[in-house]
Amino acid sequence: MTRKIFRSILMAVISVLLLSFTVVTAVLYNHFSDYGHAQLRDELTLAIQGVELNGAEYLSALDNDNYRLTWIGSDGTVLFDTNVSAETMDNHAEREEIKEAFENGIGESSRYSDTLTERTIYAAALLSDGTVLRISASLDSIFALLSNVLVPMIFILLFAAVISIVIARRMAGNIVKPLNELDLEHPTENDSYEELAPILGKIHKQHKQINSQMALLKQKTDQFEQITASMNEGLILLDDTNMVLSINPAARKLFGAKNECIDQDFLTIDRTPQMSAAIKEALSGKHSEFRAAKNGLEYQFDISRIESDGVILGAVILCFDVTEIANAERNRQEFTANVSHELKTPLQSIIGSAELIENGLVKPEDMPRFVGHIRNEATRLVTLINDIIHLSQLDENSTVIDESVDLYEVAGEAVEVLTSAALKKNVTIELCGENCIIAGVRRYLYEIVYNLCDNAIRYNIDGGKVTIDIHADDDKAVLSVADTGIGIAPEHQSRIFERFYRVDKSHSKETGGTGLGLSIVKHAVAFHGGNIEMTSVLGEGTEIRVLFTLDHGNS
Repeated sequence: MTRKIFRSILMAVISVLLLSFTVVTAVLYNHFSDYGHAQLRDELTLAIQGVELNGAEYLSALDNDNYRLTWIGSDGTVLFDTNVSAETMDNHAEREEIKEAFENGIGESSRYSDTLTERTIYAAALLSDGTVLRISASLDSIFALLSNVLVPMIFILLFAAVISIVIARRMAGNIVKPLNELDLEHPTENDSYEELAPILGKIHKQHKQINSQMALLKQKTDQFEQITASMNEGLILLDDTNMVLSINPAARKLFGAKNECIDQDFLTIDRTPQMSAAIKEALSGKHSEFRAAKNGLEYQFDISRIESDGVILGAVILCFDVTEIANAERNRQEFTANVSHELKTPLQSIIGSAELIENGLVKPEDMPRFVGHIRNEATRLVTLINDIIHLSQLDENSTVIDESVDLYEVAGEAVEVLTSAALKKNVTIELCGENCIIAGVRRYLYEIVYNLCDNAIRYNIDGGKVTIDIHADDDKAVLSVADTGIGIAPEHQSRIFERFYRVDKSHSKETGGTGLGLSIVKHAVAFHGGNIEMTSVLGEGTEIRVLFTLDHGNS
């Protein structure tokens, strides 16, 4: 209150002084300006008489620093000037005051200097011989006038401010002192203004009600905090101005917030435009929700408005970790799209060849080639379906009885099956190492070796080599498949185990395969609790190592 009184008095004094200075300055400026114009016109009248009688001799005899006289011919040429040589001056026919004098017999104008601190006024009159005589004088502009009174005005303002401070402090102290001495904890025991007695009585009654309500509120708050603290989901309560009322531990961890964020704007916790828009939409009456990545996980944020008796109290934000659900949805959508594409390609080829045969457009000698094409595409389709079934079984983690499997024997079976494919590609397969017994599913382990070797053959060079090495390393069984093929660029290495991912899609049909082999390897290795390591150099070859836990009970 003291500050308000002080500011009110000070602002009133300053306002009155500023207004007074402004009015006085304006009046003085108008007075001096009018006086200057009138005096200039009088001087011009006298100068006209002298020029009419004696011409340039009169002007040459003048010695006056306050005024400047310029004699201009009918064509605008300067005939004489009291300050500078007429020959150095340009034509004045287009000057405002000269044009008015030629047209109306008399003309006036004024122009400011570049600094706006000086104003030059001009008056011109038409002489009897058709020439024009112009007189000019310099006047201070209003800016210069203000600068002259600025210093005394500042001193007066400072003096007024000091007086205002003294008066304001005394007045405020006398008014506020009894109020500051009120004991609001014991309202009925105060001896103050009589006008305050009804208010103090109400305060006493309210104290009793507040104490009772505070005890009940604390009990409810403790219950609420205990419930929200045990939630895995994040919970945030906001008021209608986006101030944080409550935030549970899960939400604090999610947003990296501290306990001090209570009673602060939610923007101190999260500044993302998406969240701000969702809160605004919820407060407008619409339930809003969205998903966003945070801390390497994907969360769903549900925001709803809280209201009571039609009054908006705020909003509640619920945060759910939907990473697994989102990944499953993306994988399902991507898998469905890829499967549809991969199934459609061989089917379209089969249908196209069959339609040509059906319509009799195939020559008898070309019939074996078309039938072979249909058989190859059908085989490719069956292989793709089998791979999809294998992946589905691995995804479902269907219970399969483990057995003791010799990884070296499984590798030997895969090599035997792939020998013919290697010969066609002019690739040499070499199996070396030792017997390693692991606990697992023989069929899945065979799929791992088969697909790794099949890829090493498909993407090898003519005359290349595939080396399969099985050996034990401490408590691990190591399966290594190395080739001398084309290698894999670094930007593709992290994605080759994705379903249907191909490094070079343009040559996918030439190399064959379904695009699911390495994905089956990945899931089968995960099924056995193994790890995959890969080293690849573009143009030199690739080595994939799979590590399993040895079955020491049967080794």
